[in-house]
Amino acid sequence: MSVVERAIETAAKAYLRAPKLFGVPTGIEGLDDMFFTVEVEDGRPVKKPLGGIPYRSVLNLTGVPDTGKSLMVEQFAVTQASLGYPVCFVTVESPANFVAGGLKKRAEAMGIDWEESKERIILVDAASYRELREELPTLLKTLAHVISEYDVKNSVVDSITGLFEAREVMARSIVREVFNFLKKWGQTAILISQKRSAHGAETAEAAGGYAVSHILDGTIVLNKELITTRWQEQLYGSPIGGVVRTIRIDGCRMTGHDTSTHLLYITELGLVKVGPSLEELRRRMRGGGE
Repeated sequence: MSVVERAIETAAKAYLRAPKLFGVPTGIEGLDDMFFTVEVEDGRPVKKPLGGIPYRSVLNLTGVPDTGKSLMVEQFAVTQASLGYPVCFVTVESPANFVAGGLKKRAEAMGIDWEESKERIILVDAASYRELREELPTLLKTLAHVISEYDVKNSVVDSITGLFEAREVMARSIVREVFNFLKKWGQTAILISQKRSAHGAETAEAAGGYAVSHILDGTIVLNKELITTRWQEQLYGSPIGGVVRTIRIDGCRMTGHDTSTHLLYITELGLVKVGPSLEELRRRMRGGGE
């Protein structure tokens, strides 16, 4: 047993390699405002909006089916591509041609020039190629090639749980290796994790237990709720039998964030946007005003 001296350094030395903290726009209305930073002005801490997800963060986006997860990462991908930053989009659930169709629709709904942006989104089709889903070294070598060849700054994996389905005993090691890879390559990334029905909708757990949320830099939780009572009807302003979607940030190591649960809307154009917090809705119910 030996001492690993190369793993030891002072915080001052490590800080010299820390990335600058700023927001990477997601293209999801309301989400970028949920992250903030604190700066010292005149000797006092001041809270300031970050304007996006933290640069070089690797985030977990989790939720039950049909809550808007894939729509959100598509909006993120086309937004970053439109700003001139290439995106690697690893699709594990749907073949690349179907994902490309969805990306085009998202761009059109957002008013983004698809023809000008489409070359900056590089799809890695793990849905169609089994070796990419089941051989992690092969997938990571392919991603390293894409990042180098196309100067990629942002990555999406839809979904990370698809890489360890039917072998959840390996979930933690797979997620850890993907996380370390994305950190090494300086990526700002969103990894979708699919919840299975055994997990409570209000929890951050996903397939593989806590493997995803405990390893990555932060977790965004989506949920949907069926309106069954008059109280819910009044609170949400939606009729009994309707479905309400919500979003919250469970945690983020790299920056501060809104801790409230917010409504989440999917518009008639197929775009996701963040609505008011549940606290705000309750104040309105109590007559507290807008």
